[in-house]
Amino acid sequence: MQKYILSLDAGTTSNRAILFNHAGEIVNMAQQEFEQIYPKGGWVEHDPKTIWETQLKVAKEVIQKQNISPGQIEAIGITNQRETTIVWNRETGEPIFNAIVWQDRRTAGFCDDLLEQGLEKMVTEKTGLVIDAYFSGTKVKWILDHVEGARELAKAGKLAFGTVDTWLIWNLTGGKLHVTDVSNASRTLMFNIKTLEWDYELLKMLNVPFEMLPEVKSSSEIYGHTSKELFGAEIPIAGIAGDQQAALFGQMCIEEGMVKNTYGTGCFVVMNTGDKPIVSKNRLLSTIGWQIDGKVTYALEGSIFIGGAVVQWLRDKLGIIKTAPEIEALAKEVEDNGGIAFVQGFVGLGAPHWDQYATGTIIGLSRGTGKAHIARAALEAIAFRSMEVIETMVEDSEIELHELRVDGGASANNLLMQIQADAINTKVVRPKITETTALGAAYLAGLTTGYWSSIEEVKKQWQVDEVFTPGTNLEKTRQAIASWKRAIELSKNWYQSH
Repeated sequence: MQKYILSLDAGTTSNRAILFNHAGEIVNMAQQEFEQIYPKGGWVEHDPKTIWETQLKVAKEVIQKQNISPGQIEAIGITNQRETTIVWNRETGEPIFNAIVWQDRRTAGFCDDLLEQGLEKMVTEKTGLVIDAYFSGTKVKWILDHVEGARELAKAGKLAFGTVDTWLIWNLTGGKLHVTDVSNASRTLMFNIKTLEWDYELLKMLNVPFEMLPEVKSSSEIYGHTSKELFGAEIPIAGIAGDQQAALFGQMCIEEGMVKNTYGTGCFVVMNTGDKPIVSKNRLLSTIGWQIDGKVTYALEGSIFIGGAVVQWLRDKLGIIKTAPEIEALAKEVEDNGGIAFVQGFVGLGAPHWDQYATGTIIGLSRGTGKAHIARAALEAIAFRSMEVIETMVEDSEIELHELRVDGGASANNLLMQIQADAINTKVVRPKITETTALGAAYLAGLTTGYWSSIEEVKKQWQVDEVFTPGTNLEKTRQAIASWKRAIELSKNWYQSH
């Protein structure tokens, strides 16, 4: 009887369930988008019940599509949009508020207050993070401050906090397990990445009670089993990692100095820094990559909040394309950007700028500007923001970059990958399986159950699809980058100065 690993990939705009076989190949997949809720400018929410229901639906659907019994699933691995914050009642299992999504900026003012108090040095030393509305801690505080009766319930130990992995596991196990892994905990602003414990000084700063927090586990172990009534069998849940750490593992960036970039809703450049966190001089994030067999692997990360979401915006709001893949053909209609520069600061700018008040910008428009120029400049914006982060990472780590491994939906765009190779003047390598986030979670689950014998066995499965090498017209690329850097400066501090 053939066995499979089921990977649950809880993304920002959709939930997916992917079945992997022993060769690390996708044998079947189910996906469903869910609603994005925008109550105010800069606010982004999800319905936690919808997250759970769509994730369960696609999990059942993929088992049915493959026509297998639940007993053929060796284990479940979970990977998730990180930092998104859910608070629910332990007794009823009901969320007390919508999930506040990682992109949400509502706590920017509180973050400013913490910065004014001079707390960032302490926060960075303990967490590897910067003080920003991006992370979960300030979101938990906001929910406790704004939902009637929430603080009293939290103090009485009746509320549970979790990132999406924790919420899914709570529901998968019928409320038996309240756990997360080190990679997700390291993104909360409440976890000390050196001691590997929730930190009381940070909890006091955020006014979050310890009683709400999940138990922190490694990234690869059997945490528990699914409730029998969900799938008809108790399936082990055996791997957890935040999406970017899972992608780093799925890309087999298992040696110090290896770098990957995931082109999803946002872009996330992550470098394996081995057994020690690197303190960034340029406000990149030090984070935990994973913990396997007690050994922690650290990473350096640059977060670009808006990546592929630029393409969604061109499709849904400007209407210049009908489907996301059309952008490549449209951008190829012109030889260059026609003198325009695009900055995708729709929700502020992440690393290395960390400007909560930056805005989206298209500058250099003329009567000759057409939609193809905008499409091309948008692709350049994705590649150039990634380039900024990569250059900063190389400087911080003092490790030379030999290749960039790429994945995520937009990595299928050949023009974007070529622009990226030109911008960083280094080869860009796309693997055959670009679903590396789900694959990383599958590997973490399968390694602990013995489905795969070792990381060495898994490493042999990684295969190259295409390599993009820097082109001949690097001078033109340099000029485009220089104009774009000017545009970045103009986009900064827009909201505060108005």
